[in-house]
Amino acid sequence: MVYGDLQFFDIIIFAVIAVFIIYRLKSVLGKRTGFQKDIKQQEFIKKEIKLEQFEVPQLKESEQKLAIVYKKVSSFDHKTFLEGAKKAFEIIITAFNQGDKNTLKGLVSKDVFSAFESAINEGSNNPRSQFYSLVVDSIEDAKVANVKISIAVNFISEQIVSENEENIIKNKDTWVFEKPETSSTTAWILVST
Repeated sequence: MVYGDLQFFDIIIFAVIAVFIIYRLKSVLGKRTGFQKDIKQQEFIKKEIKLEQFEVPQLKESEQKLAIVYKKVSSFDHKTFLEGAKKAFEIIITAFNQGDKNTLKGLVSKDVFSAFESAINEGSNNPRSQFYSLVVDSIEDAKVANVKISIAVNFISEQIVSENEENIIKNKDTWVFEKPETSSTTAWILVST
């Protein structure tokens, strides 16, 4: 009987150890209360958040091609881009007219710079020309390819020559701006005119 009592005592000790281990595991790992979301729900929410990041805002008819960029680049803002494009157009044309190659160098690609430099060297620029008006007419094209964003913008500009308001030259230009898709800066480079 003594031997049978020891077996009973061993079972009680193992039961106490098992209860203690289960208690410690629950306190360390926690327990499911029913309020946690399923893994499938969490994945769905992550996908939903990603879709919200690529939401296309209301665009004018002339800006509809920018929807392609919105669908692929979550940080894109067309208003900021268009304002920047207008400022870049004014700065680049003014620098060209003044023959300011240093300013041009940081804003345009090597090919465009070579074309502007040749025109300045030939005297095709006019330092007496100044802006009268500038309008973004429409978006000619927009694409995201080879980790680059490329947007072609149609500008309509009017320039006064020799400070004579009767001598206004009206131009329609299509300029292509480009920047790396992953770039966090707002700097775009003019790659084609």
